[in-house]
Amino acid sequence: MTVYLEAEAHPTRNTGSIRLYDAEAFEGMRRACQLTARCLDELTDLVQPGVTTQFIDDRVFEFAMDNKALPATLNYRGYGKSTCISINHVVCHGIPNDKPLREGDIANIDVTLIVNGYYGDSSRMYPVGKVKRVAERLCEITYRSLLLGIEAVKPGGHVGDIGAAIQEYAEGERCSVVRDFCGHGVGRLFHDAPNILHYGRRGEGVEMRPGMIFTIEPMINTGRPHVKVLNDGWTAVTRDRSLSAQYEHTVGVTETGCEVFTYSPGGRDMPGFPPSTWAPWTSNAA
Repeated sequence: MTVYLEAEAHPTRNTGSIRLYDAEAFEGMRRACQLTARCLDELTDLVQPGVTTQFIDDRVFEFAMDNKALPATLNYRGYGKSTCISINHVVCHGIPNDKPLREGDIANIDVTLIVNGYYGDSSRMYPVGKVKRVAERLCEITYRSLLLGIEAVKPGGHVGDIGAAIQEYAEGERCSVVRDFCGHGVGRLFHDAPNILHYGRRGEGVEMRPGMIFTIEPMINTGRPHVKVLNDGWTAVTRDRSLSAQYEHTVGVTETGCEVFTYSPGGRDMPGFPPSTWAPWTSNAA
């Protein structure tokens, strides 16, 4: 049985119940998420051949400090960096290091900033110089998958609607959806209930209600969906070494649909890629 709780009236720990946030919390999430989106905007010009992922990570830390925020990943469960940066066949949780980016790489940069106790969580793909068409196409498919998932968010719907929309489109484009990782509740906690699967069936799963806040973050592969985690305990890669891409937004369920908190204020949701024929989905927040 699914339990829904008024968020501010219960402890900030993951109990498996689903928190329903009020208007004040939605405003707090707007501030945190827009700061995260601004940070991702500012990384656009940094992602170049020869730049190290550690350099990018350092810039994110400095941005957070300059804006009185904290990177949520730093020291989270022993993780020592301010970002996750996942390149080419790395699905997620890539650890920044001193290896330089190379022409033709594609990189996912995942940033979560904490502002006044609220977590703003988002990630984008960045091309490194000129990339091959197969990589460019994968990023476009992944971004469109995310937008279709967002379109499925509305009160009275079910989280399975989100997964079904993503899976149907991605597999229709001859790509696969990673099953091992999912979106999650977010707000006053970094990871909370419910889990948001990026595959599934319509009408199944938790019912969406106004006040819910969660991430949608599909990971799409050009090859098979299977992944493995490396010995560092964090880095997840495709087992067949195929390319992987991910985009992530934080959304809140409203009375009439949903609000996307993490859209780029500069229109850079797909930085460095040709303009998409799909404009960013327009929030119909109440």
